Amino acid sequence: MTAFDRRLLQYRDELEWLYMYLYDDREKLRQLEQAMAEAYGRRGMSLKRLDGRREKDPNWFLSGNMLGMTMYTDLFAGDLRGVEGKLDYLSQQGVTYLHLMPLLKMPHPDNDGGYAVEDFGQVDPALGTNGDLERLTAAMRKRGMSLCLDFVLNHTADTHQWALRAKAGEQDYIDRYICYDTPDIPREYEKTVPDVFPQTAPGNFIWVEEMKKYVCSSFHPYQWDLNYRNPAVFNDMVSAMLDLANLGVEVLRIDATPYLWKELGTTCRNLPQVHTIMRMIRLIIDTVCPAVILKGEVVMAPRELAAYFGTPEKPECQILYNSSTMCTQWSALASGDTRQLKHQLDNLHSLPPHCHFVNYLRCHDDIGWGLNEEFGRTIGQDPLLHKKYLYEFYEGSFPGSWARGERYNYDPATQDARTCGTTASLCGIEKGLYEGDEDQVSMGIQRDLMMHAAVMCMAGFPMLSSGDEIGQLNGWDYHDDPDRMEDSRNLHRTRFNWDNAALRSVPGTVQQRLWDGLRELEGIRAREVCFSPDALVTTWDTHNDHVLALVRRTWEDTLVCLFNFTGQEQRVWLDALEGTFSDLISGGTFPVSGGVLRPYQYVLCVKTDAGGQD
Repeated sequence: MTAFDRRLLQYRDELEWLYMYLYDDREKLRQLEQAMAEAYGRRGMSLKRLDGRREKDPNWFLSGNMLGMTMYTDLFAGDLRGVEGKLDYLSQQGVTYLHLMPLLKMPHPDNDGGYAVEDFGQVDPALGTNGDLERLTAAMRKRGMSLCLDFVLNHTADTHQWALRAKAGEQDYIDRYICYDTPDIPREYEKTVPDVFPQTAPGNFIWVEEMKKYVCSSFHPYQWDLNYRNPAVFNDMVSAMLDLANLGVEVLRIDATPYLWKELGTTCRNLPQVHTIMRMIRLIIDTVCPAVILKGEVVMAPRELAAYFGTPEKPECQILYNSSTMCTQWSALASGDTRQLKHQLDNLHSLPPHCHFVNYLRCHDDIGWGLNEEFGRTIGQDPLLHKKYLYEFYEGSFPGSWARGERYNYDPATQDARTCGTTASLCGIEKGLYEGDEDQVSMGIQRDLMMHAAVMCMAGFPMLSSGDEIGQLNGWDYHDDPDRMEDSRNLHRTRFNWDNAALRSVPGTVQQRLWDGLRELEGIRAREVCFSPDALVTTWDTHNDHVLALVRRTWEDTLVCLFNFTGQEQRVWLDALEGTFSDLISGGTFPVSGGVLRPYQYVLCVKTDAGGQD
């Protein structure tokens, strides 16, 4: 019996039940199982060995040495071969998880950053070939790195062969999308389904003249939503995922996960059938290629996240993006008030222990100010005024702001807006450099490192945005590029500055101070037992709303992590944590009850006296 046969025997009954429940099509189920067997047959021996190791260590991605980085292939190194040539650099940073932004074949120039996919089985020619991708993943495995790629499960580009054949009138391909002859049903959908991009792409349906039909298009008009009521769609999309896994992709980021199922009279978000689909995908992956894990893109409130992990008995995604903390952390930095951040972390910590997150400060996208408005009111925050304060502060227009960024998707009717910018620019480094003020630069670096330190101490594992390790600044020149000027997210989607990267070894430079500061934090994560997967992570009351405390505990060890989110000295008192604590950053001791933190200081204190847990 092969490993595939053994795993199929373990999972087949549930897969069959779910598939028949959703599709009631036994022939399509037979075809799916055949595709699974063929994908396993094509899987290379090195990947099958990795499958075996990961089956024995399913939480491999939670170890303290996990460090992620996300980047655009072309902006970092031109193409996939260029990325392979830069693996030494990534190894120096300690990267073990590399997320390359969408790189499958896409139309140009309108592709939503690669999320409009023209061919799920082919690397975009501008970035390389499938062979280049396979060589890159093999080189990464030798270095202990895992590659993460986006898989856009919800939609295709309108230039995908399925869409082209649908436009040509082939019914089998029309049925792969959500299409209507008249506007009646689309109008009913519009009554309950929110717009994803109300300003730039309002509505959820478009008229397609070639087909004389209304087609569901939740994101942009050139992205057509797939019809997951059709088992042929599910089978073919799963087969494409398995092909990527066989090229060595170890993490599949499932884009727009909550949107997969459409139902009249609902918001078409988070419907039960979405979880049926995700559970089936997990069963298929665990059968064919268990070295691969699923990362869900679920930008929802914490209370809606747990369902996407499934249950310990019937799991779905292994990890999710922690987008909520990105928002609350930047809010805390601008306001100096950590209460929203602490409340949101407490909500995450209340989730079941099998729920794990990727934590980050910045990503390819904007910062959406989706704070908990109900909680905000209880601490005296007017939701709209606070949101306006945040996007004005981070664009630098609010008096006294040290940040430099831009608004994104401003809605004059609701006064809603999001924020764009690199970490270094939003932390004040750009303003200090522009004004030639070393004190401002130093304070910006301190803010930057404090924010990263908080991310690295949270439950889950951290992910850097490429360029953050060398203080990459905003790329204002996008305003001069007609293909990019309409999207302010291009402010932080900047070409990697290799000249600046060379300065990381030059003492006193911004690049050296950030690089070494991050490497120090990464080293602590890798060696301290309190960053092991089984550590318990909680917040702690500091009796000071300006300071966040995270406490990480194993049975015998306690690590206290403190973060001052203000430019003033702050005193903290942590009740019920007695004993002597040694600060792993300074090497000295720190009194966790009565200690004083300097502006934007962070301390990671390990208990040095005997006694185990308090």
